Amino acid sequence: MAEEHPVRVDDGLLRAWRLPDPGGDKSERGTVLVVGGARQTPGAVLLAAEAALRVGAGKVQVATAADSATTLAVALPESFVEGLPVLQDGELAVAGADRVLELASDADVVLLGPGLGHPQSADLFAAQIIPHLDTQLVLDALGTAYLTGRLDGIRHLTGRALLTPNVTELAALLDRPEKAVSDDLLGAVRAVADGTDAVVLGGGEVSYVARPRGESWSCDSGPSGLATAGSGDVKAGVAAGLLARGATPEQAAVWVAWLHGRAGETLEGDQPGFLARDVVGAVPTVLQRFETG
Repeated sequence: MAEEHPVRVDDGLLRAWRLPDPGGDKSERGTVLVVGGARQTPGAVLLAAEAALRVGAGKVQVATAADSATTLAVALPESFVEGLPVLQDGELAVAGADRVLELASDADVVLLGPGLGHPQSADLFAAQIIPHLDTQLVLDALGTAYLTGRLDGIRHLTGRALLTPNVTELAALLDRPEKAVSDDLLGAVRAVADGTDAVVLGGGEVSYVARPRGESWSCDSGPSGLATAGSGDVKAGVAAGLLARGATPEQAAVWVAWLHGRAGETLEGDQPGFLARDVVGAVPTVLQRFETG
């Protein structure tokens, strides 16, 4: 039975719930496969992949639009990048699903969704992949379109899935008006967690994490400057990286909410007008200061 009020995330809670040690070689620290990025949005997977690496993932692979794969591989030399076929509008085509599943068979975590641009195309693409996954899953942005009308679509991954929807995506998942979701974000996050059997991280000025029919947590989401393009991709990448190094979905979600907010606060004081790419660098700095301080 879920507690009525969420647990407030603070330093004491985090010190008692420390992340797994990121030591060991790159194989021991897990492999993340980032899937997404239409022809027009390669930056989304770049942000997510780099964020995963910076918080401790051992290896990161990227499966994205063939049009931009070479450029992305140069921009992210630490990663393996696979080009996937695209539709005429630049969205990922279902013809690439088999290759994604081949890569996923050797991954510890699959992050699906950053940079996908059209709900229908995203749904068709994800429907060829998600039912066949046997790994941890972070479903972000329009990757969640796969669950619209089929909230039970990831129950084969119970205990291994984390969703990171924004308010608009929460509303679509629940088929509710966006205002109704905004007025009761905690209730919406809990409802999606219960319906999907997955941990859910969502919110606005306050971030909420919920386990299905279990605990929930709340955390200040940080300054308004974090509501910038690409910020959600960074958050999803951090979540995938923490899962790869051994965190549970609920632990990763709680730490992501806190790290993302505190990184924004640090940047707001030092670098007004910061961008999502700045958050990628700030998150590991905040994490290191906390873990060593």
